[in-house]
Amino acid sequence: MAVSTSLSFIIASVSSVIVFSLLQYMKPFFAGGQLNTILGGFLGSWLFVLSLTAVNNLENLVFGKGFQSKLIPEVAFCLVATLFACGSVHRVCVTTCFFFSALALYYINGLSLKEYAPPTVDATLTKKKKK
Repeated sequence: MAVSTSLSFIIASVSSVIVFSLLQYMKPFFAGGQLNTILGGFLGSWLFVLSLTAVNNLENLVFGKGFQSKLIPEVAFCLVATLFACGSVHRVCVTTCFFFSALALYYINGLSLKEYAPPTVDATLTKKKKK
């Protein structure tokens, strides 16, 4: 079930604060072992996805419904902020967070293109055959 943009902004904002707090509160756990560090990076990638969702929903509320997130201002800002948050937990969390976030961004882009891209017209179908 889809929610409105304002409710999605609130949910994504609160969820990103919860994930950030969990990363900071469980810092000794995530820095304790190799698998825990990878888990911290994975949780950091969720922080990236949630913060990017919150930023994009805020822009849609402010600038209008058709506004899209771009790579340089929005995605880069959310990624750098998330990497700093993971860097306060452990250095390896930064690396794993970057890779998991890049993978998540790839799939988010694919879903976005599938859902919101305008339909394309095949050039071979538009040509008329001569008899």
